Amino acid sequence: MSTQLQITITEKAADKVREFLAAEDDAELSALRVAVQGGGCSGFQYALGFDTGPQDGDEVIEAHGVKVLVDPFSMPYLVGADIDFVDGLNGTGFSITNPNTVSGCGCGTSFQLKEGEEEGEGTTASAGGCSTCASA
Repeated sequence: MSTQLQITITEKAADKVREFLAAEDDAELSALRVAVQGGGCSGFQYALGFDTGPQDGDEVIEAHGVKVLVDPFSMPYLVGADIDFVDGLNGTGFSITNPNTVSGCGCGTSFQLKEGEEEGEGTTASAGGCSTCASA
């Protein structure tokens, strides 16, 4: 199933995905998988990794020459999200700006989702675990 613009990826992030895929030892890896998982101090966190292709029910978003795969559970929580790659004082890595979140933890790696139809500003979170907040 193919969906247009439910999730966007910047050209910079797409360039990094291609660069990282080229550096992998597995030539079958061809796409970035983005998922929402339970965990972190705010309730949810993002999981990013490489995959060989879509699984049954996955949404496939193609932009800037990169395939982004999202499982059916995660897609409703990621509609409207933007994936970028940042290189700055606060760290280097993939960053997700998601309009479906209402708050995030202090270190920016986990987030809380909106309940129901409640409106909110959305937050930005980096992909990864919440080891900084979890150890506090």
